[in-house]
Amino acid sequence: MESIDPLAERVRRIGGLTIRSISHVAQLQTIEDENRDFVPPDQMIKELLRDNGQVAKQMRAAIEICEENCDTPTANLLQEMLDETEPRIWFLHEVSTGGENQYQSLY
Repeated sequence: MESIDPLAERVRRIGGLTIRSISHVAQLQTIEDENRDFVPPDQMIKELLRDNGQVAKQMRAAIEICEENCDTPTANLLQEMLDETEPRIWFLHEVSTGGENQYQSLY
């Protein structure tokens, strides 16, 4: 994602610590890895939909924290990332339902 570097720069600018290694990523991750040799397409779409919904939920929570702490630049950066995530969720939802169901809150 193009947004990772700007987000890491912002975290450092406000005095936070950024991810240091692959093992650090493993400690912090909240979405489980999918390591099966084959994932059926319909299951893959469902997993991507669930995972993107979780990411959106976490972004919203982070935006709230930023706003509570008057950190508008970081909130804006996260909002841009969320704006990229939401169409992905809509698309995955439409693919998973064949476009037959009405859109509902997925995150």
